[in-house]
Amino acid sequence: MRKLLLLLVLGLCVFNAAQSLKICAFNVQSFGEAKSHNKKVMSILLKILSRCDLCLIQEVRDSKGKAIQSLVNSLNRYDKSNSYLYLQSERLGRKTYKEQYVYIYRDNVLKLKDQYQYPKLEGDGTNETNVFSREPFIVRFHSPTTLIKDLVLIGQHTCPKNAMKEIDELYTVFKGIHKKWKTENVMILGDLNAACNYVTLKGWRSVRLRGDPRFQWLIGDDQDTTVREKTHCAYDRIIVHGPEMISSTVPGSAQPFNFKENFHLTEEEALEVSDHFPVEVELKRNHRYLLRHEL
Repeated sequence: MRKLLLLLVLGLCVFNAAQSLKICAFNVQSFGEAKSHNKKVMSILLKILSRCDLCLIQEVRDSKGKAIQSLVNSLNRYDKSNSYLYLQSERLGRKTYKEQYVYIYRDNVLKLKDQYQYPKLEGDGTNETNVFSREPFIVRFHSPTTLIKDLVLIGQHTCPKNAMKEIDELYTVFKGIHKKWKTENVMILGDLNAACNYVTLKGWRSVRLRGDPRFQWLIGDDQDTTVREKTHCAYDRIIVHGPEMISSTVPGSAQPFNFKENFHLTEEEALEVSDHFPVEVELKRNHRYLLRHEL
């Protein structure tokens, strides 16, 4: 009986470890109609996205809205065990260059509670008060299967030449969300261009997200989120705040996903998909929920 009980406990541990909720962020590098019509690229994207319960896609340049719709429709056909929906921001950017943020998520796992497009400050787009080139897109999900039930994500793709100012300003965004939604448990994620030539050691000292110990940077400075072998930069980051959010992350799970190595691609093949690797982190499932609903 004791041996049987031990096996059951071990089995539950393995089961629950495999059932963590995965959150990803991926700069897909100018995703639009051209990539959506490339079958090879799309097949790789489907493999990547089907690994994630929730993924923030950045650098979507899809003015007609057909490319993302096609991607999500294909994802639903590819992964029939889940149901995917998407949520997109308005088209953002100064002057004529525009991008969108898109969250693709499993609606059989997560339920959308709210969304908030951070407002653009009034001005002509060149005023110093307009810090962001692409204002953050913020979402709130209910997650019944995880220890943390209320997920708030701040998605951001910074402008490289202004990266440090934008990263610092995300502190102000966090304070606003804390006041608006009454939560400390927040995840900031995306291509922050937070490495190499876009940051300086002196500049880091003035960045509030770095100086405040309540923010944990899960993707470290020594990690590489770039596809090209000649670069080694931690451009893409995941940052968490709040005791519940921090304690809910699976230790060691935050990392870039090297799809080039995992899918045995050449550098040239991988670069057709993107010049960035996705970054990901896992959140702990609620054991009691799993026992009640999945065993």
